[in-house]
Amino acid sequence: MASRARNKLNVKQVSAINASGVYSDGGGLYLRVRPSGRSWFYIGALNGKRVELGLGSVFDISLSKARDKAAVVRALILDGIDPRLQRSNAEAEANPDHLFGVFAMKLVDDIEDGFKNSKHRQQWRNTLTTYAQPLFKLQIAKIKTEDVLSVLQPIWLTKPETASRLRGRIERVLDAAKVKGLWSGENPARGRGHLDLLLPKRSNTEVKHHAALPFVEIAAFMVKASERQEMTAWALAFTILTAARSGEVRGMTWAELDIEKKLWTVPGIRMKAGATHQVPLSDAAVAIVTGLKDKTTKPDDFVFKAPRGGAFSDMALSQLLKRMGRPDITVHGFRSTFRDWAGETTQFGREEVEMALAHTLGSSVERAYRRGRALEKRRELMAAWANYCAGNPALPQQTSEPTDAATNR
Repeated sequence: MASRARNKLNVKQVSAINASGVYSDGGGLYLRVRPSGRSWFYIGALNGKRVELGLGSVFDISLSKARDKAAVVRALILDGIDPRLQRSNAEAEANPDHLFGVFAMKLVDDIEDGFKNSKHRQQWRNTLTTYAQPLFKLQIAKIKTEDVLSVLQPIWLTKPETASRLRGRIERVLDAAKVKGLWSGENPARGRGHLDLLLPKRSNTEVKHHAALPFVEIAAFMVKASERQEMTAWALAFTILTAARSGEVRGMTWAELDIEKKLWTVPGIRMKAGATHQVPLSDAAVAIVTGLKDKTTKPDDFVFKAPRGGAFSDMALSQLLKRMGRPDITVHGFRSTFRDWAGETTQFGREEVEMALAHTLGSSVERAYRRGRALEKRRELMAAWANYCAGNPALPQQTSEPTDAATNR
């Protein structure tokens, strides 16, 4: 508590005091004397909590100026304003690095080595620059809950997944800024117990699932895809035949393929679960990649090259589906097509099916054991799937006891 008596010190005393300690001038103003120097600071209370704020060195700030500064701080506290935050705002206005946009982009630069790949880095940037633009010119210390709501509300129901990612990324930027001392208090982008009380609830019908092609239509679809002599069509066919995620296929390099062994090994850094994944290739899948290889092919080259070089974007295969007159289905949905076919028409074990989909099963030791013993079973599974996609009678199917292992879908 600040003492009611004020102006206890005088100029001579301030100059004469040499003993280390804290000396009160009253009204919340104190002189701190240390071997390293003497300085002014203010101590008060706001909402029952101690507030301490440095006011400057005795060599720069006279007793009179220190009292004036203390009076300003005292008035702010009486108005319920945290003087530390007020100072933070003033400093931010003088420093463009404290703008949300500048700080956010610098944060992405600082943490990008932790992203799995360049796509994730770009997604971070794109999400913020596209949807959080109204925040970019705001000083971080001035961002309020209403500001965050203003960028979330327009897409909260129409683009739920994007909106959720955006909220999380804004929250992380602001948390990092708090660690840097650019603001204090509760994060205005916090979801649970904060924004979730202010944003509309999403009904179950608004949760979008990846639209899938019924497996009985896959053979006819593959015929149409084969008629299109273009790289995206070959990439899509390979994606379907391997039941892989499109990003894994689009980022595939020749170094990952062993055509002789009919095996594709995807490094953990490119997998959703972060673990290396082996994909046994059917003859049909091998035929696709073999037809794309030539004498100029290098190990680091992408197997499915975009017209201008490099890998295809995540929209390339989706656009192909639209050109084929199937905007009603998604590329990712073919994984569900595969799962439905395997579960409803074959006797392959759930374990083989989930491992083919690169879903995590059991402990790391158990997974390593299963990878070794299940590869040949999965080879039979993928051969049967390729045969079904070609419209041929099913190949002999492996019977396996179902397991109770948990699945990450």
